[in-house]
Amino acid sequence: MPAEVDSMRKDLGVKPFLYPMPVLMIATYDADGVPNVMNAAWGCISDERKVSITVDRSHKTTANILARKAFTVSPATASHVVACDYLGIVSGNDVPDKVARSGLHVTGSGKVDAPVIDELPLALECRMVSYDDATEVLVGEIVGVSADEGILSADGRIDVSKLDPITYDTVNKKYLRLGDIVGSAFSDGKSLR
Repeated sequence: MPAEVDSMRKDLGVKPFLYPMPVLMIATYDADGVPNVMNAAWGCISDERKVSITVDRSHKTTANILARKAFTVSPATASHVVACDYLGIVSGNDVPDKVARSGLHVTGSGKVDAPVIDELPLALECRMVSYDDATEVLVGEIVGVSADEGILSADGRIDVSKLDPITYDTVNKKYLRLGDIVGSAFSDGKSLR
């Protein structure tokens, strides 16, 4: 039998409450070369060269990926939250020109058969590895990463404050900016050795 939950904690049941939840913009081309972009939250880096995202079979994006075997993934940014949200609430099955309507623009990737969203400064260019019909989990191999020079630091690294990515608060249905630096990874814990 599981141990009792501390009286200061409330049992919320089984929910997808993990923070931060990414806001991933998945870009594809359809059979006619028309760009499509969707907003997805249930995704992550699954190893050094792979990304895994749950993408419902009914999405236009899924059909495009299965046909072209390619997609790009960009983190949504605070300055483009309206367009990114729009791309998540409107289906490419119903509004084929939703990318144009969003005000965003795309350029073809040089690495895969998929578009890169011009206004979003970071893109993972991916080749489809697998799509599981039962779990609806898409796995893509990252074959390239492109970044707008405006988000790079002097030493050529991504500066997250310049990228200004947003995270999805699934409990309150809000988008949030990522916060301030609070420590140094692989360093601060050494004080406890």
